[in-house]
Amino acid sequence: MACILMHTLIHATPERCFDLSRDAAVHLLSTDHTHERVVAGRSSGLFELGDAVTWEAVHLGIRQQLEVRISRFDRPHFFEDTMVRGAFRSMRHEHHFRRDGNSTIMTDIFDYTVPAGPLGRLFDELCLKSYMTRLLEKRNRVIKAIAEKDRVTFQASRY
Repeated sequence: MACILMHTLIHATPERCFDLSRDAAVHLLSTDHTHERVVAGRSSGLFELGDAVTWEAVHLGIRQQLEVRISRFDRPHFFEDTMVRGAFRSMRHEHHFRRDGNSTIMTDIFDYTVPAGPLGRLFDELCLKSYMTRLLEKRNRVIKAIAEKDRVTFQASRY
């Protein structure tokens, strides 16, 4: 099992960061470079406990689908999405939000297992882990940029 651990400091409340992290439109904005789209499940609004969504995107030159379900949820501190079906053998993404003064520390714990045994592990070491890290970094930059915008401007522009 591989794990990506990432901390992002955001100058906004945990509630704001939590809600942006589970907003379908924000997710799509952060993955626009992969041509991501929803093919089944919730396609707009905020994901809630039990919600499922199937994303389709082009990753590493291959069109893929990933179905995930919100498996644990404690607003505004934590939620987890877990793969139901997709290219990984298993995948679990924990999202943690902790107040730090007037800011929030958003922590991602992205655990996944690749298929194909030793060959899959080699592919992970050579390529996949860095690709997934960059994908999560971009997602977090988008969340941070929106969260730190003036709230009136944010609501008027809706991203």
